[in-house]
Amino acid sequence: MPESDENVADVIQAYRRRRERVIPLLLGGLAVVLLVVGVFMIVLWLTGESPPAMPGFLASDTPPPTQTATPHPPTDTPTITDTVSPTETPTPTGPLTYIVEEWDSLWSIAEEFGLDGIQLLMYVNDITDPDAIYVGQELIIPVEGTELPTTTPLPATLLPGQKIVYVVQPDDTLESIAAMFNSTAEAIAEENEIEDPNSIWIGQKLIVPVNIATPTPTSVHDTDTPTATEGP
Repeated sequence: MPESDENVADVIQAYRRRRERVIPLLLGGLAVVLLVVGVFMIVLWLTGESPPAMPGFLASDTPPPTQTATPHPPTDTPTITDTVSPTETPTPTGPLTYIVEEWDSLWSIAEEFGLDGIQLLMYVNDITDPDAIYVGQELIIPVEGTELPTTTPLPATLLPGQKIVYVVQPDDTLESIAAMFNSTAEAIAEENEIEDPNSIWIGQKLIVPVNIATPTPTSVHDTDTPTATEGP
């Protein structure tokens, strides 16, 4: 073999041996680099706030942390206020109805129900004769405090001949009523179709023409003047 061919063969052989030595070194260096990077990533994952996700084949089935509910502040317990019971208003007692029984009289009925006399009893039941009640008759018993109607003062502006309604009071007569209103007994009797002057009764409503006569004094001792009987 010529000398030049031997030199070429030696060069090629030397290159092959050098390459065989360099490749392991490169592989070893690459392994070291990968190891260092792996260690760095592990340290970073363990110490960082948001560690990188593990590969799927290395990740474990660790359940995510359960959120702990923050308790709400306690609510104020309402104070129970005692409810005041409404005060019952007494219902006023209305008029009573009484059925007349045997041996009853207006005087006994008035006394039984605490009435002051029979005038009010006669007035509310439109009774003209206190002795004319009968068994089974229904009588209205007025409530406590009921009073006979009172006379309204005569207005001074009434003209002669004007008429008013007057409710007969105890001891009234046509003459006394006429004297109060400057009228006459005859005019009152005619206006109310009264034939018997003794037939007026307590509580009776009379139409009285006023200011048709000159006032005249009446005798206090006139015992012959008829007076009103007890009535409704």
